[in-house]
Amino acid sequence: MAIGVFDSGVGGLTVHRELTRRFPTRDFIYLADQANAPIGSKTGEEIVDITRSGCERLFQAGASVIVLACNTASAVALRRLQQTWVPEASKRHGRRVNVLGIIVPTIEAATGLPWTYEAERRGDKVEAIDITGVFCTAATAISRVYEIEIDKRREDLAVFSEPCPGLAGLIELGAPTEELTVVIGDHVDALRRRIGRYPDKAILGCTHYEIVADIFASHLPPGTPLIHQPTAVADALERYFQRHPEYGLGDSGRRAFLTTGKTGPQSDRVSQFWGSPLSFDAA
Repeated sequence: MAIGVFDSGVGGLTVHRELTRRFPTRDFIYLADQANAPIGSKTGEEIVDITRSGCERLFQAGASVIVLACNTASAVALRRLQQTWVPEASKRHGRRVNVLGIIVPTIEAATGLPWTYEAERRGDKVEAIDITGVFCTAATAISRVYEIEIDKRREDLAVFSEPCPGLAGLIELGAPTEELTVVIGDHVDALRRRIGRYPDKAILGCTHYEIVADIFASHLPPGTPLIHQPTAVADALERYFQRHPEYGLGDSGRRAFLTTGKTGPQSDRVSQFWGSPLSFDAA
């Protein structure tokens, strides 16, 4: 048995790396569904189908708990899968399985409040004190998940999402730093103009963006806090496993990297981020 990590490409490696640091003896299976990438521009039903298929591959490979290391899949597909598909998958595989997302831990980190907390509405108008910018895919922006869920918990936080179409694909293909710098700079400036100023903090709402977090930081005012999803997800998963010791997670430290796309080494940017060349096998 193992912990499964699913993403449309290499972006989920940012979460995967932190999880393996936090749980070094556990077994991990990473699946990059590069044949269907990018998924941020696809329809909701397509995203649900792609995510379900990827999770099924991971369950077949021995995963018991799957982390959707993809904001788009977490925002669009997670609830559907948890409510209608996971119970059936548990019966079919003859063991307890589950699928978890990364947006809940991110919102907890951004608000400083547990997911179960909901602000009491007193009817008084509250002037937002801080502004949080969310850089994300088009599908995540359309879902408005960050605006809706943060507002439930913190009336004093205003949220503005900036969709970045095509950016995940550029990172996936290992685009040169110069090109990424221009694209990211344009998005940061677009968000600044829409808000009227820079955000007080920012969420990199696509795990691919964590690979180029330094470029985002270079375009924001010095010291602007970035909410790092990998750390938030690892913290939440540690608490989850403490509450649910019944899952089989393996204890041999096995690492498997699978892809539905091109096998073998990935881009130089991925190797630089990972710290060494990383090779993928066929899913």
